[in-house]
Amino acid sequence: MNKLRIYKGADYNDMSRKAAAVIQAQLTVKPESVLGLATGSSPVGLYDVLAKMYKDGEVDFSCAKTVNLDEYLGLSPDNDQSYRYFMQKNLFSRVNIDIANTYVPNGLAADPDEECARYDDIIEKLGGVDLQLIGIGVNGHIGFNEPADSFPVKTHVEALAEKTINVNKRFFKSVDDVPRKAFTMGIGAIMSAPVVLLIASGKEKAQALKEAFFGPVTPHFPASVLQFHRNVILAADKEALSLFPDR
Repeated sequence: MNKLRIYKGADYNDMSRKAAAVIQAQLTVKPESVLGLATGSSPVGLYDVLAKMYKDGEVDFSCAKTVNLDEYLGLSPDNDQSYRYFMQKNLFSRVNIDIANTYVPNGLAADPDEECARYDDIIEKLGGVDLQLIGIGVNGHIGFNEPADSFPVKTHVEALAEKTINVNKRFFKSVDDVPRKAFTMGIGAIMSAPVVLLIASGKEKAQALKEAFFGPVTPHFPASVLQFHRNVILAADKEALSLFPDR
């Protein structure tokens, strides 16, 4: 039975505060939690709030472990567009987490298939993810799981859709610099987390959220699989929720 809780924010900053409070609560109840983390523009505000919470003594990451959803294929950890770099800049360097307990796929892995298996093994040895943070793409992707004919279960290399490349080109000098492939955790790992925290902001995400929770469940819109998850928390601002019934 799907359970969807909605935390409606007045704007992006309010949404970020509400989402950060969910993670703060998770670490309060279980300090050794395994957090599944996301990148991109959506969680930046959330990470800012968590960094301030840590500075104010309101949250403790010392026992936490993290696994990231994805990483671009071909980018080194010190590349300023890699997701390892993103996490270090936006969160890890600002809180008291042990870097040895943070995991991101190796974008420079010599054998991508072996790296996917290694990453799944890490998640399994950690005991799985306790809370998985995700965003949503305008085409319904979660992580980098793009529209497809089936739901991929395990970590894999995903060829990025043109829509995704065009959205992400703002982070690069040109569209030609955007990597065409990425490692991503599979739908199976996301759905195995006891709690999924989905964040979304802005009117450009409104249609995607509506399709995710009120459209047909189909791998051609990957986020729709969340309708089968037992505990989804949606933190979104009023613009992103504008197409929800009675909202």
